[in-house]
Amino acid sequence: MAQSASTEPEAAAPSLPPEVLRPAIDVAELELRLLPLTKVELKEAAAVWRDIAKARASAVVEASIKLRASQDDVADSLRQKIADLTGQRNDYLDKLQLVVSAWEAKGGDAVLIGDYRAYRSSLVANEVRQSDWRTLLKRFRGWATDRKGGISWLVNIALFVVALIILFIIARIIRRLAGGAINRIPNLSRLLQTFLIVAVYWATIAIGLMVVLTVMGFNISPLIAVVGGASFIMAFALQDTLGNLAAGLMIMINRPFDEGDYVDIAGTSGTVKSMSIVATKVTTPDNQVIVIPNNKVWGNIITNVTTSPTRRIDLVFGIGYGDSIPRAHAALTEVVKAHPLVLGEPEPVVRVHELADSSVNFVVRPWVNTKDYWSVYWDLTQTVKERFDEDGISIPFPQRDIHLHQAVNEIDSKSTGTA
Repeated sequence: MAQSASTEPEAAAPSLPPEVLRPAIDVAELELRLLPLTKVELKEAAAVWRDIAKARASAVVEASIKLRASQDDVADSLRQKIADLTGQRNDYLDKLQLVVSAWEAKGGDAVLIGDYRAYRSSLVANEVRQSDWRTLLKRFRGWATDRKGGISWLVNIALFVVALIILFIIARIIRRLAGGAINRIPNLSRLLQTFLIVAVYWATIAIGLMVVLTVMGFNISPLIAVVGGASFIMAFALQDTLGNLAAGLMIMINRPFDEGDYVDIAGTSGTVKSMSIVATKVTTPDNQVIVIPNNKVWGNIITNVTTSPTRRIDLVFGIGYGDSIPRAHAALTEVVKAHPLVLGEPEPVVRVHELADSSVNFVVRPWVNTKDYWSVYWDLTQTVKERFDEDGISIPFPQRDIHLHQAVNEIDSKSTGTA
């Protein structure tokens, strides 16, 4: 029969160094002594350490059985014995875990390694469920005061907090240095500059956090695998959000607008207040803040009003058919050229544009600096009305002639008949 793919080939039992199997060996020393061992030797060492932990677990079980049948006068001593035996068993299980991890790193059988880890987890979980609360409290006190237990955890937590503080300080320094370098790059929008600086900051935090966890002895490989699998699932669940991310990057790269620009996006007009990788905030002229998802921004027509330094004003003024066209033309030209904010180049345009139903319409098209657009627009509208009033030029209301031929004929007929 063919050999299973999950089973390692049979090999002669290796001769293990006795120091590797010594129950009282220090964890740091054991970790060093495992380095030169081969995959086959580590497999044998894992089996031996499992038996050592199993023997101590059996002793814990025997003491627990005696505790259930004991009197109160000996119960406390049995609980203390169980706590001591449990501490020893946990120490052996930790060393078993160290051997199994070294075995896995050198290409050990994944199925067998999974069995060892399942045995360890099941042993601890079932034993906790079978213990009474007094025994658990005794074990917790022993663990909390143990140099390799609670004290070690407390030291590790303190070191982790200190490492995080140092990491955030380093990340801020890197962010400041990156900001200075990025700001010197020409042709980068403020939006893209802000995004790059924030990205550098959080990338530093993420990389530094992985380094800290690795130095403290945590195996981050499973964490990376979980994050990778979760990101694949979230890609389907957050399609709209990912679309916003992609659109945000496109906006930052192509720069259709920048912070402070006045834009018209998806039917919303206002000044761009800020932009993140997900959404754009626009402040309207009446001081409302509107948040637009970036996929809506990139998927619609974007009108940037302030991207050009100058802008043309389009005005239409109507005069009556009985008014003088040359006189109105002269008045409009004089008003436009007299305004201090109207630019001389390009030259303003004043032309008869349309013979409408009720008026002769002029178009007035001066050029101004973009920031002066509305000031000049409102000034010219008011000044032209005042000038037309001074010159006696009318601005007619819409007029329509209505001919009632049938009604007039009926009235004439009635008048003739009465007479």
